[in-house]
Amino acid sequence: MLFTEGLVEAGRELRFDTAGGPLAARRDGDGAIWLDFPATPAEPVDPPAGLLEALGGREARWVGRGRFDYLVELEDEAAVRPLAPDVRRLDPLGSRGVIVTAAGDGPDGHDFVSRYFAPAAGIDEDPVTGSAHCTLGPFWAERLGRAELTGFQASASGGLVQVRPQGDRVLLGGRAVTVLRGQLV
Repeated sequence: MLFTEGLVEAGRELRFDTAGGPLAARRDGDGAIWLDFPATPAEPVDPPAGLLEALGGREARWVGRGRFDYLVELEDEAAVRPLAPDVRRLDPLGSRGVIVTAAGDGPDGHDFVSRYFAPAAGIDEDPVTGSAHCTLGPFWAERLGRAELTGFQASASGGLVQVRPQGDRVLLGGRAVTVLRGQLV
């Protein structure tokens, strides 16, 4: 809103204090807004008991754990999109949530797809999860050998997230539109 109403110039960085620490945001010349987050790369782990069963018994290509979440790579996009996990079985795994991902194989140009389930945080499925992309960015940048990626979070409402891993930081970009204006009197 600060950018679209002309209260802040494009290119100027805004800093916010949040519960998770400082957050920086800037709008570039083409209108995309970029948020600067700490990277939370995942390290390979053996899947905890019940994880893959909660995901419908799917075979995982790779399982890892980042600072907050498990990351599970499935065979392809077709395995991720219709996934209907037993979220009650995901709750006791000792993490905030579970990110499920696969390489993008659709004609719409995204590099990877994901879904995010966090029943331990009171969220069965989050529609578009910035913090999950702080794990997904380093994961897919390494696999695909690219510095800029486009992820599609394939929830019911879905959303695209531009991802630029930069060392121990990840820039997440997207577009925002004003959908409501009000006035307090």
